[in-house]
Parts: sequence; C-alpha cells; structure tokens
Amino acid sequence: METTPSPLRRQLMLGAASALVTSGLASPWGGAFAQSGPLKISHQFPGGTLTEGDFRDRLCRKFAQEVEKRTNGALKFQVYPGSSLMKTNAQFSALRRGALDLSLYPLPYAGGEVRELNIGLMPGLVTSYAQGTAWRNGEIGKVLTDVLAEKNIVIVSWVWQAGGVASRAKPLVAPEDAKGLKVRGGSREMDMMLKEAGAAVISLPSNELYAAMQTGAMDAAMTSSTSLMSFRLEEVSKHLTTGRNKSYWFMLEPLLMSKQVFDKLPKDQQQVILQVGAELESFGTEAAKADDAQIASVYTKAGAKVYDLDEATVMKWRDIARRTAWKDYASKSDTCAKLLALAEKVPA
Repeated sequence: METTPSPLRRQLMLGAASALVTSGLASPWGGAFAQSGPLKISHQFPGGTLTEGDFRDRLCRKFAQEVEKRTNGALKFQVYPGSSLMKTNAQFSALRRGALDLSLYPLPYAGGEVRELNIGLMPGLVTSYAQGTAWRNGEIGKVLTDVLAEKNIVIVSWVWQAGGVASRAKPLVAPEDAKGLKVRGGSREMDMMLKEAGAAVISLPSNELYAAMQTGAMDAAMTSSTSLMSFRLEEVSKHLTTGRNKSYWFMLEPLLMSKQVFDKLPKDQQQVILQVGAELESFGTEAAKADDAQIASVYTKAGAKVYDLDEATVMKWRDIARRTAWKDYASKSDTCAKLLALAEKVPA
C-alpha cells in the first residue's frame, strides 16, 4: 500500500487544495472576501420592522436590506436590537477590536474611552438639524472622521437627534428649574451644565431610564424625542419639555462600523456600504423631526403637561454650558480644542 504520494498525485492534491481555498475566498459578487456569516448590527433601541417602530432600528434594517440587494447577496446582516447581542456600553470597544461589525451608537457614550467624542452631545453647541447635518462635509466632519479612524472605527451614516426632558414631579424647562433634581443628561458635558444649574446627575443608557424613573431613582431624563417615546417614559412622567421648536440637546448617533471588518471587504463592497449609509441620512433626519413633532401628542394623551423652549431659554442653557462644559472639553486636548472651534464656526 502506498504511504507517500507520488509527485503527480501530490501535484493534483495541491491543485485541489488551492482551488478550495480560492473558491472559499472568492465572493460571488466578484470581490475577494467570503462572508462566513451575517455581519452583526447591534443597538440599544427597541426592535421593530422595516416600516414600524423606532426609526433607528428601521434605519439599520433598511441599511441591511439595501446593501444585501446591491451586492447581490454577497453581504448579509443580522440586526440585534435592545442590546440583545451585548450590553450597550460594551459595543464601542467591541467595534474597535473587530468583535462587533456595526452598531448604531450614541457617540458620547464612548467619551470615557475617547474623550474627543463627547463633542457628539455638547450642550448648546448644535441647535438645529441643518447645523448638525453640515458637520458631515465640513472641516469638523473630516477631523472627527480621522479621530474615529485612528480608533479603528468608520462612520457609515451620520444621524442627529434633537432631545427634550421628561420629568416626574415638576417641569425642567429653564436652568433655575434644575435645582435639587436628579437628572440624566446623557453625556459628561451635559452633566457639567446640569450640575452648575444645581442638579444632581445620573449616568444611564437610554434603555435603563424607565426603571430609574419608575422607582424614583431619577427625577428627570434628557434624551432624544424618539427615545422619550420608544422607552415609554410618558408612562412614568407628568411633564415634558420638547425639542420640536428649539433645543440645546442635539446628539450625534451614527451608524458605525469596525474598521478592521470594513478594511477586509473588497473596494466595491466598501463603496456600497458608504453609499447606502449616506443615502439613509435624509431618512434619519426626517424621521427624527417627525418624532420631535409627534412627541407632544403622545405625552398629552398620557396626561402630561407639555412645554416648548424659546430662544432666550436655550441661550441661558448655552451660556452655562460655554463657561463649564465647553471650557472643560477644550482643555482636554489640542484635538478637543480644535473640534470645538470648528463646531462653533458651523452656522446654526
């Protein structure tokens, strides 16, 4: 019995092995990457469908469907809502390591890991959707993109959201209303402004706000209009300050992708991902604006009193933020100072 392959047989075996490797790496779409399984998209928000539910979940599903369509199935995705794949605060570091493929993630949640990212919820810095949208193609967008790339992250889709305040016992509209309240601001910088106004601050991701409000561990929650509805805070609130006309609370909640994963894809697939991400930004903006408008009726129906902000009140909050949060942020690094200066140049 032959124990050592003949030269001819050895050559045939090597050829077969090479063919298997080549076929395993080849993409049916013509690229050089074989997907071993669906790319995972994680987020903290309630799940839904392509047409119903929290628009951030719908944006992820629309993105997945369109990229799969344009790559003829070469790329497939699985969406994991409600932090069902991993805890909210673990998602950013998982993206950096390549342990998670994509996440729709509030940028300032990563501020403890990358301090520059706290610019994504700087009180009073962005006061309109047009101003936030202008970041993408402005100099600040280029610098912020570079900061994330250095941390192994790619911005796929820029999503901005205005926010408001839901409160249990009394309204939180002007700075003088904050004294003595336990408030969730949503970022380190927002917390600094609230402390200066006399509030005690609580740090929680959006999906933990309901329980904190229900138990009285928190008196008021600042978050996006969408989250104020999606997490049903109207059930535990008696007052709402909306962001539908004016707001000092604008958060950048982009769809992010691990650069480690992105870089392994063929150029044509990378291009599709970025194209689809950019095209969905208008959907995100319009959906956010729709939620800003809808929230008043949702809370009124639940029995809450509704208040709106005027320009003078927004400027009061901004003045506090400028001498506390803005000043502190700019002192953290040269890049922080540069980002803040560039953001201030973007017209409202």
